[in-house]
Amino acid sequence: METHFNQPQRQSSIGIFVLFFDTLQHYARAFWPILVIWVFKYNEINKIYLALGFVSIVLIVGIIAYLKYLNFTFYLDYDKEEFVINEGIWNKTRTTIQLNKIQQVNINQTLLQRVIGVYSLEVDTAGSNSKEVGLRAISHQLALELKSKLLDNVKKNNSVENEINPPDFTSEDNHPFIQIGLLSLIKMGITSNYVKSFSLLLLFFFTILDYAQKIIGEEIWEEENMNQYINTNLIIQSLCIVVLFLFGIVILINLTRIIIKFFDYKISKQKGSLLISYGLINTKSTIIKPEKVQITSVSQNYFQKKLNILHLKIKQAVQNDKEERHAAIEIPGCNFNEKEAILKLLFYKIPRKGVMLKPNFRKLGFAIFLTIGLPLVAFYFFKNNIPNLGNEYNYGAVFYVIFVGIIQYFKFRNNRLFITDDFIIKQSGAWDISNEIIEPSKIQAISTSQLFWHKNINIGSITLHTAGGTIAFQLGNYIQLKEYINLWLYELETSDSNWM
Repeated sequence: METHFNQPQRQSSIGIFVLFFDTLQHYARAFWPILVIWVFKYNEINKIYLALGFVSIVLIVGIIAYLKYLNFTFYLDYDKEEFVINEGIWNKTRTTIQLNKIQQVNINQTLLQRVIGVYSLEVDTAGSNSKEVGLRAISHQLALELKSKLLDNVKKNNSVENEINPPDFTSEDNHPFIQIGLLSLIKMGITSNYVKSFSLLLLFFFTILDYAQKIIGEEIWEEENMNQYINTNLIIQSLCIVVLFLFGIVILINLTRIIIKFFDYKISKQKGSLLISYGLINTKSTIIKPEKVQITSVSQNYFQKKLNILHLKIKQAVQNDKEERHAAIEIPGCNFNEKEAILKLLFYKIPRKGVMLKPNFRKLGFAIFLTIGLPLVAFYFFKNNIPNLGNEYNYGAVFYVIFVGIIQYFKFRNNRLFITDDFIIKQSGAWDISNEIIEPSKIQAISTSQLFWHKNINIGSITLHTAGGTIAFQLGNYIQLKEYINLWLYELETSDSNWM
């Protein structure tokens, strides 16, 4: 039986327990110093007073939770096309959200909510610093029906969507058309975050080396001690074991995080929108409108390419860069065919790379100057002014130059901007190659810059601003870039795309 939301209604009554623990957690964070004092002075406190105080706190929090439940109502105003929420104990608050401004609806379930049997629903609008509305305790069926009403996407306002409309795209399908299995998540867990892993291993290597020198009492890298050190096979084996152990810990932590976060990942089609659900301990269900997607990023490294897996990120409208990292919807471990299917649903066609723009070689030179030249100058400056600085740091400097030089070369080699009439694709990365896809109609503003010494050689930089973040391309052919900028600005002025 379909639920009508035109009349104010409350959350699930059993959800009072969720509100109780939320309120208890809120006050515990506020008065944690008093709790710490009680713990350390437990033996000095009168146990009767302590018990009475505990019971009083539980009663007060329970009353507050009940009043929150009683005064929280929500309904849909169909005439004004608004979602209305009333809440508050002493200070009453009325929140009104236009349905056409809703950016995203999430249905989540924490471990406590799973035990009680309720779900939370969050409504997010474009340009908001945080979630506009949070329903903390409703049934799953009610959450699905309310979500469907909030994101009723049957009517298409975009003329492109009317012309290119897949036959089954507007029909509701409760069966997922994409499922990310456990094996794919395991592959993603052992092939991602290599930069973080390597940086951590490098840090631990120098730490272990420092401890080894203190234990031996001599400079390991001094020439007169090298033969003795090489003969000390036990130390070398121990260092290798420690490094492998640390590498295994890093991989294990990353693998565990990915499995717990993205377990049972499913994507379904529902009335023209994408329904995404995942999670092992805390389950999350998100529904998004394809026309509101701002930036879609597809990334893959060498090992992932061999294993036929990749990582997708879907970015919608955010308020600032800090929120951008949390607002992105991640789809890990999908294969090539699944990626093509997702992109076709998001853009109604498969984005292809068109005209390729390359950065000037000066971009590589400037990057090497910043990441290698300046650090080397600083290193030798401090080395010459610090007495008794071991020669092992010279080996570290050589290794740093080679490693960073290779990274900068591949970053420059992979830095490209591809342009077609319908899409702009920015390619970047050294190891993880990322392709960020946007539609020209989603551009909000374009920034250009050109230093005065770059005018004679005709190079400059542009930044494309969208509601989901920015895409920058530095030191490209400036005349060619300006031609595309004029085209994009014209399309921006004449487009009637319904992405807000």
